[in-house]
Amino acid sequence: MCLGRGASCIGYKLLVLALLCIVANILLYFPNGETRFASEHHLGRYVECLHGILGGGFLVLIPAAVFIALHNDGCCGCFGHEDCGKSCAVLASVLAAFVGILGSGYCIIISALGLSHGPYCFTHLERSWLYPFTESSGGYLFEYNKWSACQEPQNIVQWNVTLFSILLVLGAMEFILCLVQAVRGVLGGLCGLCCTHEEVSP
Repeated sequence: MCLGRGASCIGYKLLVLALLCIVANILLYFPNGETRFASEHHLGRYVECLHGILGGGFLVLIPAAVFIALHNDGCCGCFGHEDCGKSCAVLASVLAAFVGILGSGYCIIISALGLSHGPYCFTHLERSWLYPFTESSGGYLFEYNKWSACQEPQNIVQWNVTLFSILLVLGAMEFILCLVQAVRGVLGGLCGLCCTHEEVSP
């Protein structure tokens, strides 16, 4: 089983997904394209967790780079050195996949929490900055008539729901791809051991 052939496809997909996560997370910092809310520290706690930049972004770029490198090395084992056999390639593939699983898992969890707790905004009733939808446990997502409770930033509920949902979906896709590659790596390693034993046996 050549790990590099399928890994390269997964690697390029993860590369695109990671870049999209980074962009989506950056947009969360600037509701409606305005920078003043970030400078005034009026962003939600889950916006500042860097789940798209760090988790779904840079931590997923690591397996993406490793998987692409496996293909470029032509499945020759340890980054082109055939004397290493395929053990190094299998180990690198599995370890990188687990890094991606951790990063994408973090992105999924924070995105889900961000959707559940709702945005941090200035409300017209309390006349203060708070989380007006925390107690709804995500129920506000289907109660559109209550979204107008947030006065500032304008359309912050739509902004957060859209971007957190995008990050949740992107993180889930990254998680699945990394999990698939981890399984392929383990199976590839087992297959390699079996083939080696068969070749050694008289």
